[in-house]
Formats: sequence, C-alpha cells, structure tokens
Amino acid sequence: MIASSTVFIIPQRVILAIMGFLAIMNAYTMRISLSIAITEMVNKTGGSAAEDDSGVCPIDESANPDDFTGGEFDWDEELQGIILSSFYWGYVITHIPGGMLAEKFGGKWTLSLGILSTAIFTLITPWAVELGGSTALIVIRVLMGLGEGTTFPALSALMATWIPAKERSKLGSLVFGGGQVGTILGNLLSGVLLHNIDGWSSVFYFFGGMGILWFVIFSLICYSDPESHPFISEKEKAYLKQELGTLERDRTLPPTPWRYILTSVPMMALVCAQIGHDWGFFIMVTDLPKYMSDVLRFSIKDNGLYSSLPYLVMWIVSLSTGVLSDWLITSGRMTITFGRKLFTTIASVGPACFIVGASYAGCEKAVVVMLFTFAMGLMGTFYPGMKVNPLDLSPNYAGTLMAITNGIGAITGIIAPYVVGVMTPNHTLDEWRIVFWISFAVFNVTNLAYILWASGEVQPWNTPHLMNKSVEAGESNGEDSDPAMAKKSVQSQDA
Repeated sequence: MIASSTVFIIPQRVILAIMGFLAIMNAYTMRISLSIAITEMVNKTGGSAAEDDSGVCPIDESANPDDFTGGEFDWDEELQGIILSSFYWGYVITHIPGGMLAEKFGGKWTLSLGILSTAIFTLITPWAVELGGSTALIVIRVLMGLGEGTTFPALSALMATWIPAKERSKLGSLVFGGGQVGTILGNLLSGVLLHNIDGWSSVFYFFGGMGILWFVIFSLICYSDPESHPFISEKEKAYLKQELGTLERDRTLPPTPWRYILTSVPMMALVCAQIGHDWGFFIMVTDLPKYMSDVLRFSIKDNGLYSSLPYLVMWIVSLSTGVLSDWLITSGRMTITFGRKLFTTIASVGPACFIVGASYAGCEKAVVVMLFTFAMGLMGTFYPGMKVNPLDLSPNYAGTLMAITNGIGAITGIIAPYVVGVMTPNHTLDEWRIVFWISFAVFNVTNLAYILWASGEVQPWNTPHLMNKSVEAGESNGEDSDPAMAKKSVQSQDA
C-alpha cells in the first residue's frame, strides 16, 4: 500500500475534490443541455411573436435567418416550461434517500450510480423524443432527475469524511464550482455542436458519453472514506486523523435526529438561503438561453457563448472567495458564522440588483450581457457562504442536511421554469422584467432570514447519542470562535 501511495503525488482528498468537481460538472452539462437544444427543437415561425417584433430586439443584419426558425416541434411556451421543469420533479424525490444512503453505506456508489443512470437517460433522449414527443421527453427528464438527485447529498457526505474544517471553503468551492463549469461547457459546447452538426441529437450523445466516462474513472480511484482507500499515504492519513478525529464513517451513528433538524433555527435559515439561491440560479440556468434567443435574438452559436460567459466569472469568483474565506476564518479575522452570512449576502443582494438592471438595458446587448455576468459572478460567493454551511452544522449528518436544503431548494426548479413560461407567452422585454423583479424579491427576503438566524457552529444534534438534558432543552454551546474550536468540539464528541 505504501508503494501504491507514492504513485499519487496529489493528496487523495484533493483527488476526491477534483472528481467531485467533475461529477457536478457532468451533472450540470447533462441537466442544462436541453435549455440550449430546445431552442433548436421548437418551431419559432408559427407564433404571433414571430410577426410582432414590438417587444423583442431586432435580428442583426449579419445573422443567418435560419438560426431563428427553430425545429420541428410545435410546443408553446407553457409546455416548454413544463418540459424544462420536469427534471426537478424527479430531482427533489431522491435527495433525502440519497443522503441517508450515503451516510449509511458511503458516498462513493450513491454518487456514481446516480450520475451513471443520468448519463444513460441522456444518451437515449433523442430516441425517446422521436418515439413519444414531448410526453416521452418529460418522462426521460423525470428519470434523469431521479438519478441526479443523489449528487449533492452524496458529495456532502464524502466531503464531511474527507475534508478538514480549515480546507472546507476552498475545496468546497472547488467541488461546487463544477456547477458553473458544467453550465459554461453545457451552454458553450451545445451552441458549437448545434451550429456545426445537423440536428439536435449530438448534444445528448456527447454529454451522456462524458458522464459514463466519469463514472468509470471515479469508480476506479475514489473511495468513501480515508480508512478504506488503498492508495492514501500514511502522512495524509495522520493529517486527516488529527484534523477530523476519525478516518472512517461512524457506523454506530444513531438514526437521523429528524425532530432536532427540522426544528433547528439555523437549519431553517439555511433552507431559506437555498431557496433564494436556487430561484435565481434556476431562472438563469434554465431560461437565460431562451431570453438570449427569444428576446435578444442571438444566433445559436452566440447564444451558447454569451449564455456561458456569466458562469465563467461565477466560477472564478467562487474559487477565489473560497480561498479568501478560509484565510479570513483561519487567521481569526472573522468567525465561521459571520463569514457564511457575509458571503451569502453578497451573493443575494448583488445579483438581485444586476438582474433587474439587465431588464432595463433593453436591446443594448453588450450591456445586458455585462450585467448578467456581474450578477452571476457575485452569485459565486454563495459557495463559501451557505453552500458549505451543512458541513458546519453537522459533519455527521451533512448528507441529510444537504438533501433537505438542496431538495427543498430544487422545488424552485419545478416552479421557476413554469412561472417563466406562463408569464412570458410572447417573450417580450416587459414580461421578462416582471420575472426579474420577482427574483429580486425572492433573493432579498430569503437572505434577510439567513442574516438573522444562520449559524456556523456544530449543532448539538450532530451527536444525538451524547446529547444531555440541557442540550435537549435547546441550550447552545456558545458562540463559535474559530474552526479549530469547532473541530475540537466534534473530536471530543466522537472520542
């Protein structure tokens, strides 16, 4: 084992983080590829909006008119909203089972089998649509959601087992940054594929194949905990033992303390922040390509490019602020709680303002793209903010906490695309402006709840079998001072 460990120069926790990043990246490319493809699947020449240009931007003279005719399916805006939201019908269902399975049996197979099933359903999407039209597409998207719903809970369980508190913001931002990179590649490569290859099927074949390739590599090199890993070095083992207090999952962990979790005020604050994040994020991920195509009248190639640009900036911001957050916390310049609240607030207020601003920029395409880019860039600070907060509150039940927060937040993925479809039947600027004002309200109301009630402390119910009567009565451990104190608390409870 020692000889094998020397082959891997990069620490195994970093390899896990990189593969976790690639897992989310693949999950997002498969999830959002339809958002671009649907603009080429749906016939755009038959509706009233095609003849009435009063509420949309003019087509550039240099553009190819064929880019704006669409495809063979006559699906109205409401049906398109249902199709785009159907993924989240299945996605919501498997969150909590996925978190519980990851905590009980380890995150490796819970994560990898979920991605594999999503990849298979992505590959057969063109075949299903040709056979059954919109109904078959909705069924396939629901099945994709069922497979992908385990992704975030399983990754949270893996990260809680592998990543020390002092590296949590940095490596957590790396892992969750896969969402932005997946969105970048999903939009950009979908635009390139659709522009250069006849038909829309290539998008699903390409991203489905990439998902299967990831599954094979991950299955070979990643493990659920450090103790079971055959290639980990003794040096890294000793480090993780010192920082985490244990090298394997606690197989004696009591059943999930549902009553304490569901009545925890910091947990409810986290759910509120997740709803705000997901509402804004899903509006952008699912419907920004449609806004670029239907309102701004970008060609399919430009649509892919400009729809991906905001997520590139978001990814850069999430990584850089993750490093900044870890440094501010470990140097004692701010507590974990204050850090989570600060970065979550930046990620809420900033995007809310810039998204609304974009709706008032009209047909100034460069200005609109710039404002959307600023909005999504600032949203990157969610990742060192509320996104890693489940690991703070309960390392032992991080998978379940992520399942609850991400699962409830994902309900907005069902609601948002449908609301957009209903509110933008003519896809005009005025209709979209109302959508963005609703997003402004959701961002700020949910952020206020997080500011008031969030916490970065390890909660008493993290070790329910050691909770005494004073803890059951709701008394707190006191304010969090630094990550080292939080780590010692967990280690003393696990000892």
